[in-house]
Amino acid sequence: MEVLIFALIALAVVALIGLPMALKIVKQYEQGVLFRFGRLIGTRAPGLRVIVPFADVLHRVSLRIVTMPIQSQGIITRDNVSVDVSAVAYFRVVDAVKSVIAIENVGAAINQIAQTTLRKVVGQHTLDETLSETDRINLGIREILDVTTAEWGVEVTLVELKDIQLPDSMKRAMARQAEAEREKRAKIINAEGESMAAAALGDASDTMMAHPLALQLRNLQSLVEIGVDKNTTVVFPAPLMSTIGELGAFLARESAAATRQAPRAAELTTTIPGPPQPNGAAKSV
Repeated sequence: MEVLIFALIALAVVALIGLPMALKIVKQYEQGVLFRFGRLIGTRAPGLRVIVPFADVLHRVSLRIVTMPIQSQGIITRDNVSVDVSAVAYFRVVDAVKSVIAIENVGAAINQIAQTTLRKVVGQHTLDETLSETDRINLGIREILDVTTAEWGVEVTLVELKDIQLPDSMKRAMARQAEAEREKRAKIINAEGESMAAAALGDASDTMMAHPLALQLRNLQSLVEIGVDKNTTVVFPAPLMSTIGELGAFLARESAAATRQAPRAAELTTTIPGPPQPNGAAKSV
């Protein structure tokens, strides 16, 4: 009787110890990989799963997307510029069995291969390409990682360059380059404006030559605009001054003609004697 009681107590103790070891919970975002005596048995879906204690080992593998930062790397670009580039990678396990059997630590492995791939891809581009063509660089890194990690049951969903640090001397050189580029654009725009203004003035001059009265009206309008400010300075446009000069030349010619006609009038004048004058002068008719 005592032996039976002892056996029951021992069985109860073994049950209490073995029951927690036999019951395993696989979460919704996980998948279980079951090994029995070291051999792969298969996978287990999410939920409450029962295994054989001391014989079975259940590895739970997360299927969620993992965010992995890629630490800053000192990289020399193709045009021999030293830059520090950091990135971030997103990956997820698509085959739980391969992620457990094919590689020991999938997270550490992806971290190392991502660093070397980042250094390799960025080193194949110039500095300008690294700064302006980040999408193409991201795609190149992702394609290389996908080929490597496919054997590990991992899919790299996204790779993005996070930060690009340039030397201070290169920053100053780029600032001077940007300033020179803006000055060039400003000069080009100014020259284009001058060209358009010259073309418009040419069209206006053609119109005024075809209609001389338009030029005089424009001159009068300019005088009206000047007179609005109530200033004492009057500016005569060049065409108006030429008109005044022509008027002066006309008056000079008229004065010269009048001077030439004066001697002829004197020759035709006749002196007619008259009664004696007190002062002895004669009357001219």
